[in-house]
Amino acid sequence: MSGYNLPTGEHDPMHLVRTISRLAQMLLEIRDEYINDPRPDTLDQFERRLDEISTLQRQLRELRASLDEHPAAGERMA
Repeated sequence: MSGYNLPTGEHDPMHLVRTISRLAQMLLEIRDEYINDPRPDTLDQFERRLDEISTLQRQLRELRASLDEHPAAGERMA
């Protein structure tokens, strides 16, 4: 079925990739907001989102290392 995606769990790289992508989109929106009205609280929010992305990057690396060690754990049921 076109447009339908299987649900993903937090231990699935797909989940992390989607979350990182959402945060990246938020960064673009915060950037635009900051350019239009440069306020310290907007800059704080930008920095918090960067921290979240950094944390997710570490999680993705750990998950990939784990999947490399145990490939069957990352396989999805069709």
